Amino acid sequence: MATLKFLSIFIIYFAIVLGFVNSQGVEVGFYKKTCPNVEKIVKKAVVDYVSIAPTLAAPLLRMHFHDCFVRGCDGSVLLNSTKSNQAEKDAIANLSLRGFQVIDAAKSALEKQCPGVVSCADILALVARDAVSLINGPTWQVPLGRRDGRVSILSEATTNLPTPFDNFTTLKTRFGSLGLSVKDLVVLSGGHTLGVSHCFSFGSRMYNFTGKGDMDPNMDQKYIAQLKTKCKPNDVTTTVEMDPGSFKTFDTDYYTLVSKRRGLFVSDATLLTDKQTKAYVLAQLSSSGSTFFEDFGVSMVNMGKIGVLTEKSGEIRKKCAFIN
Repeated sequence: MATLKFLSIFIIYFAIVLGFVNSQGVEVGFYKKTCPNVEKIVKKAVVDYVSIAPTLAAPLLRMHFHDCFVRGCDGSVLLNSTKSNQAEKDAIANLSLRGFQVIDAAKSALEKQCPGVVSCADILALVARDAVSLINGPTWQVPLGRRDGRVSILSEATTNLPTPFDNFTTLKTRFGSLGLSVKDLVVLSGGHTLGVSHCFSFGSRMYNFTGKGDMDPNMDQKYIAQLKTKCKPNDVTTTVEMDPGSFKTFDTDYYTLVSKRRGLFVSDATLLTDKQTKAYVLAQLSSSGSTFFEDFGVSMVNMGKIGVLTEKSGEIRKKCAFIN
């Protein structure tokens, strides 16, 4: 009898806990009743801008990534600084982000149709998906229901964001601390198939890798010679394509570059130093057998659940650059 009573209590407790966990999460179709056209409205804003300027896709994708790695996916990367506080947007790693006007356009349109309903954090997650899809990349269902954070601190972005100089141990720790797996790490690194980078992000690999005026032995020496024709020592203005020849198109070429030791960053090269990530890199070389597109959608969903604010936490901003 006592055993049955205990079992009943356990089942009730488990049901309550499970319900609490589910209610705290995000879900596909969250705005089905409150703003049923949310995805159409956001996609129109993305199409309006990215179809004219395809290079916006990369920074829009990075914006969502950089948002989620600092305080979770709460739209804090969108906030402007105040007189008393410098925001994440002003961190060095975020100065190259562009496309805030896309977020603002989507938010403005949504406020006209569904005022006070859709968060900037959710808009950012949808924009990242639609930007990738628009340049021949994959699409995926985006769970929604995030609310916007009220805090954005420059120093937290400086501390928490992965850097181009991170080795595998550091990357694994950074991703793991947020609940992301090693597979998520290597898959999300594939986002480097898009966009450009400033020379200073990898300059030390060409000119002063160990502080002795040497080159990184883990980088193809012929490729270094090519890069030196574009990037001079201490160059802080020049940019180069991360995926030469297809930096405006979402494809698997990034993994081909990494396999040939032609990834720009230490964080790219380090994918060949771990058995699991190296195996993934090599498995993506055949486009006909690649799982990258499907995997990328899964990992983006995983990333999009980091530290989300839901229910009564946070707020729904009226304008994405300012707290209410």
